[in-house]
Amino acid sequence: MAAFEEAKPRLEELEVSVIAACSDDKERVEEVIDRFGLTFPVAYGVSKSDADIIGSWWSDDRDGFIEPTEMLLGRGGLILGAMYASGPLGRMSADEIIYAINARVQRRLQYIAEAEAKKQAAAADS
Repeated sequence: MAAFEEAKPRLEELEVSVIAACSDDKERVEEVIDRFGLTFPVAYGVSKSDADIIGSWWSDDRDGFIEPTEMLLGRGGLILGAMYASGPLGRMSADEIIYAINARVQRRLQYIAEAEAKKQAAAADS
């Protein structure tokens, strides 16, 4: 979470919001927020039923907890990418999210430019 806080200015330039949730209690979450200086919302007390709703894995170890789940949501809530992990490997990094968003924007701009060129060519032919 600290890496996302560090990348927050770059994410905000892309109009990206970070929201976190965990199964820890309020006191533990407040400790983490203070320790890492987090300024984005962090929900606490996520239950197994909450994890089921968003499709996250739930571990029954240590009284139960939600396994790491990262989702990149586009406008309107469209899931652009999702990662589920049971450990530190395979998680999305802030840099990967920034790269993915920039690549998506470039593809969209390229599509718009190509569509405009086709429209101009069609107009020139008529």
